[in-house]
Amino acid sequence: MSPYYGPVNETATNIEYERTFVAGDVQSGVGYGIQLALYYTCARFLWRRRKHGLQPKLLLAYITCMLLIESLFVIVQARTVQFIYIDNRNYPGGPWAFFLATQTAAINVIFYATLFLLTFLADLLVLWRCWVIWSASGRQNLAWAAIAFPGLVILASFVMGTLWTLESSQPNLSMYSAEPVSFGTAYYALSLGANIIITLLIIGRLVSYRRTLLESLPPDLAHHYISLATVIVESAALYSVFSLLFLITYAINNPTNQTWLGAASDSQQIASLLIIYRLAEGSAWQKDTLTNPMTESIRFKTMPNLPHVSTVAGGTSFHIAAPPASMLDGSSNPEVKDAEIEIV
Repeated sequence: MSPYYGPVNETATNIEYERTFVAGDVQSGVGYGIQLALYYTCARFLWRRRKHGLQPKLLLAYITCMLLIESLFVIVQARTVQFIYIDNRNYPGGPWAFFLATQTAAINVIFYATLFLLTFLADLLVLWRCWVIWSASGRQNLAWAAIAFPGLVILASFVMGTLWTLESSQPNLSMYSAEPVSFGTAYYALSLGANIIITLLIIGRLVSYRRTLLESLPPDLAHHYISLATVIVESAALYSVFSLLFLITYAINNPTNQTWLGAASDSQQIASLLIIYRLAEGSAWQKDTLTNPMTESIRFKTMPNLPHVSTVAGGTSFHIAAPPASMLDGSSNPEVKDAEIEIV
């Protein structure tokens, strides 16, 4: 019989928490790598468009702020693993008992604070996107009315999140103590509820726009604005799925909540970056998407009653009048009228 080198004097639940804690840390590292790649792509697009108004600059500042907070979150997670599994490996009751007993440590307080800030900032982005999509019809008052309730829910989640962060970092308490669990469950329930409401508002609005888009745009272009991928990205539905899994496992004190917590945080940041990527490349919904005219005219001087040549390239139709040979020889005709290039 081989000797036993496993944990001693630890419950099976604690051992399972220790396993999922490490798994969640590794998972967050993978998610962080995806975020770095998306950040680079978005930042490059936004930097090139920095002179095209205030929005690219604000979005660049936003994703940079989010990346800095996420970087701090990942650093703190890595340091926490070292702190409980290496620096204090012989603590009575094991690493998980040590983690629960040291919630006032600076790294744990920073962990809760960064997690809370990331969630709140991402919620604000999705709320703004909901307002933009509802404003696309030109009725901004209706858009403000649509986001009023989810906005209040997000505000309530901010209050509950603040209380959860404070209570979880109190002496002799942790995020798994009775009172912090109550605040934490309420906080994530409100945040998730707001995201679900916003998702439904976005889906409902896109469905209502469907007929107008199909009638006014070519099918391929119309589907670009109302496709399933558009709905998933614009509504940050990816986060809602993982957040729901975390909320359920956290409320019933299932050890797998550690992995879902990391997945929920990563998916939320990835979803935010995907939204901004679409904005940066110019393929996302804007508040004037439906009201912006789809055609424009360019006028120039040419000969009257000239035959027109139609050329179709990349879905754009150009109607150009060809000049006669006399024009090419340098002669002129005083009866010059306007011809139109129509870009459809």
